[in-house]
Amino acid sequence: MALKNANVESRKPMTKAVQIEMAGGPEVMQLVAVDLPRPAPGEVRIRQTAIGLNYIDTYHRSGLYPVKFPSGLGLEAAGVVEDVGQGVAGLKAGDRVAYGNGPIGAYAQARNIAAARVVKIPASIDDQTAAGMMLKGITARYLLRATYKVKAGETILLHAAAGGVGLIASQWTKALGATVIGTVGSAAKIDTAKAYGCAHVINSSTENVVERVREITGGKGVPVVYDGVGKDTFMTSLDCLSLRGLLVSFGNASGPVVGVELGILASKGSLYVTRPTMGSYIGTEAEMQETTADLIDMVQSGKVKIPVNQRYALADVVQAHRDLAARKTTGTTVLIP
Repeated sequence: MALKNANVESRKPMTKAVQIEMAGGPEVMQLVAVDLPRPAPGEVRIRQTAIGLNYIDTYHRSGLYPVKFPSGLGLEAAGVVEDVGQGVAGLKAGDRVAYGNGPIGAYAQARNIAAARVVKIPASIDDQTAAGMMLKGITARYLLRATYKVKAGETILLHAAAGGVGLIASQWTKALGATVIGTVGSAAKIDTAKAYGCAHVINSSTENVVERVREITGGKGVPVVYDGVGKDTFMTSLDCLSLRGLLVSFGNASGPVVGVELGILASKGSLYVTRPTMGSYIGTEAEMQETTADLIDMVQSGKVKIPVNQRYALADVVQAHRDLAARKTTGTTVLIP
């Protein structure tokens, strides 16, 4: 009987996935074999062809955003539907799909995921583009069209303009008829930021960002700052705002913003600050479908291009995270299972 059970166990579907047993540096990630059962009701199984790498993945890995161990990593990917669970309508085996809002566990050769979280990808968008555009593109869309509705003729400030979200948001803002002032961390990234929509680029490592923004805007400042950097740029962002301007703090690349004295907002011009999350803007299936449809339209139109500038094998995920932390990457990075 024991031998029979062992044979049954050996026939369980398996896949390889990155998992962590504890929070820490890139070295805590391991590519291991895991069980992959049939999709549950309402789920689909996706054989993944490309996986998006995002800065939020490092937050989950490091413990900045706590996860339950053992845990997978990654929130976006593209691939082909292999199987569907009971009750799934609108998706079938062979459909090309992508997702960008989790749940965590995208660093895998294959996975099961709720059908409501995935969208079909048109033939005009390749798998690597699809994998790299979802989370960052959804982020750019809710920032520019919901958190603050950017209007034609406005000038906005966008930090980390040569990053994944930055390059998409810059192009989208330009398509809306607004002007983008982008910051970058090195001279090497200036041309990239300009090529993807920034009218003005400030090298924050050598230039005074506040002075340059005031110079560009004739002393007025900007109505909105999009800041995915966090701690290191928070005060700079406030000082770049115009009267009653809005700081959209949507990331923590340099660490979380803590210890803010609200009186600062009053003294600097009755400013506003928001800390948005994706879940608050695509919490319903209708919101998610509207957002992703808008994103797909922008990419298909050519107004937003997704630069896949780095590719790593899934087995090389440790090096990919190291390069991301060292700011050696630009645009979109994908892992290939």
